[in-house]
Amino acid sequence: MPIRREERERDRSASAGGARDVVQLVVDYAKQETLEPLKGAGRFVAFGVIGAIALSAGTLLLLLGLLRLLQTETGTTFTGNWSWAPYLMTAVAATIVLLLSAWRIKKGPAAKRKVAQKEGA
Repeated sequence: MPIRREERERDRSASAGGARDVVQLVVDYAKQETLEPLKGAGRFVAFGVIGAIALSAGTLLLLLGLLRLLQTETGTTFTGNWSWAPYLMTAVAATIVLLLSAWRIKKGPAAKRKVAQKEGA
């Protein structure tokens, strides 16, 4: 009789250990399939934000440089009643940059993928 009890206990512990292994396997798989892609997406977003800030700062400095160029290097052309003209020209340049950016975003790689998906579906 004692042999049978030991066998039953061994079978129970083996099945309980197998269940724990399955649960651990499922938890590990869920972490692999959710956390790792989120970490990658987080890096993608972080670099995108850093790039957007850098491009915005660069564009702002270029526009400011254009304004100062128009104000200082044109002599007396934009003095007196024409002192507003460099500001208008810089605003037009900024608007052109914004429109080009919006056009590029709309017609960029994401739009091409969307068209390809529609054709494939």
